[in-house]
Amino acid sequence: MFLEYQRRRAAGPAGLNQVPFDPGNKKSLQYNNRGGSAENGAEASHKRQRTALPADTVQNLNLESPPMDLGMSDPAAWATAMNNLGMAPMGITGDPILPDFDPTLGIMTGIPPINPMMPGLGIVPPPIPPDMPVAKEIIHCKSCTLFPPNPNLPPPTTRERPPGCKTVFVGGLPENATEETIVEIFEQCGEIVALRKSKKHFCHIRFTEEYMVDKAIYLSGYRIRLGSSTDKKDTGRLHVDFAQARDDLYEWECKQRMLAREERHRRRIAEERFHPPSPPPVVHYSDHECSVIAEKLKDDAKFSEAAQTLLTWIERGEVNRRSANNFYSMIQSVNSHIRRLMNEKAAHEKDMEEAKEKFKFALSGILAQFEQIVAVYHSASKQKAWDHFTKAQRKNISVWCKQAEEIRNIHNDELMGIRREEEMEMSDDDTEPSETKETEESALISQTEALKEENDSLRCQLDAYRNEVELLKQEQGKGRDEDLTKDQQLKLLQQALQGMQQHLLKLQDECERRNAELEKAKEEKLRLDTLIESLKVKVSKLSPICSVSQEKESMLERGLPSSPIKSEREALLVGIISAFLHVHPFGASIEYICSYLQRLDSKICASDVEALMMRLQHTFKQEMSGVGASLEKRWKFCGFEGLKMTM
Repeated sequence: MFLEYQRRRAAGPAGLNQVPFDPGNKKSLQYNNRGGSAENGAEASHKRQRTALPADTVQNLNLESPPMDLGMSDPAAWATAMNNLGMAPMGITGDPILPDFDPTLGIMTGIPPINPMMPGLGIVPPPIPPDMPVAKEIIHCKSCTLFPPNPNLPPPTTRERPPGCKTVFVGGLPENATEETIVEIFEQCGEIVALRKSKKHFCHIRFTEEYMVDKAIYLSGYRIRLGSSTDKKDTGRLHVDFAQARDDLYEWECKQRMLAREERHRRRIAEERFHPPSPPPVVHYSDHECSVIAEKLKDDAKFSEAAQTLLTWIERGEVNRRSANNFYSMIQSVNSHIRRLMNEKAAHEKDMEEAKEKFKFALSGILAQFEQIVAVYHSASKQKAWDHFTKAQRKNISVWCKQAEEIRNIHNDELMGIRREEEMEMSDDDTEPSETKETEESALISQTEALKEENDSLRCQLDAYRNEVELLKQEQGKGRDEDLTKDQQLKLLQQALQGMQQHLLKLQDECERRNAELEKAKEEKLRLDTLIESLKVKVSKLSPICSVSQEKESMLERGLPSSPIKSEREALLVGIISAFLHVHPFGASIEYICSYLQRLDSKICASDVEALMMRLQHTFKQEMSGVGASLEKRWKFCGFEGLKMTM
């Protein structure tokens, strides 16, 4: 193909004649768009008649078509050809843009321009920016030709697109248009399902997919011509718009319902993924499973699982006369687990106490170090070392001292709170006077120490302010110029002294207030001392009375022999229990005996009954009966045998 092109280029243009260019001719070529003619000098009134080509010649254009001899010397023919191609004519003036341009490269006969609506491409036109004009091309079909609309005209209007639209309305068809012609034009957009043509030059076309409708809308505004005829019945302007069809709406609704079902299914799957897993199924009761659960109840790691299984069996109603002993043994194992839990709790409490002790010890060490740091700051604030620091250094030291004291006080309060909690836990409800005295004395001592430290800090600040005044005097004396008068210096010094005096007055007031608080604390201490002395005197008076009452009680205890039965109620209980156990020669458990006694008196406690029977060893005796898991303690009446032994 490249060799053929080289051969044609060497031989000269074969399709179009070259246009002679005259540099001396300054006249421009003018083209008329409406009439399709050109005016040039004296040939302004000359018009060229357009020749109508038959339909066969339009369809059979190919590479073997003969070249057209259309020279630039005949501008009317150029204007007609450009009008047939749907191109706007333009004026040409001056020198040619490309004098060596080969016209055979510009037009290839028989190959129409590529456009997205050509059959076989099957592509959707890309989205076009709204500010960019759409350049549409001529579409050639077998029986008709579609010419694009004028790009300067506004785009054709369309109605609002119905949901799921697959049907289009096509208007402006020629009168002689047939269904085959319509199918030939619109089958390039996609597969056509149905076509309904009306006698009023319009039709409805239904496609298989929704995106095919966009391709059909692209053809709106095209001028259609059947064959090469220019008759009015063979021409028209297509108007393609969305159409509303019940079948489209029904299919769209079905699709939406299907999407909703899928969404619900996905949501349900997502919810099930986050649901907590269902508990494992509980096995049914059997002797083998009962023995397995009994072993698991004795294991701390498997106790929770076994207890849940036991609870489920009891709630299901698996307890009966045959399995009652097995369930009782499992309940006993559950009860014995309480002892293990209490031991575990005691171990954890011990660990917690050890951790508290470690924390208290570490906090005491930190507090001691804070005391050392505060002592360093206080020693640095004394006049012996304070005078040698600069003003900025003194300011930093005072700020650091305040911060250290605040942190120390916070830690001290925390430590005192821990000790206070320990004292509250260890002390009984009735606190002794000696303990109150010690705590109050320690509180007063701590208050006095705090007041002393504050007084020392105030004295250090006072000394620091005095040193600052002296430094200010020296700096002002050095920095002043010789022109500065003595009156101005005196005024500055007086102002500084007034400020210092006011500050000293405030400090004196603060010291007096602290001294008053100290006096009040001393008076409170004296009052508490007197109160403690009076309490001691009262205790000494009551001590002989308590000794006399104790002697009387001891004499009564010596005179009266001790008896296991202490009241008439206990005697009645002994008689009733004896009668009950006499009826039961094989003995009865303490729960069985208490259930019988609680029918008579609901206030009777099993522990009291058991303690009473334990005191009467010659009347009642306890024996172990059963084997393995059915082991049980039973009480029997042995009064007749005990009577023989006591005689």
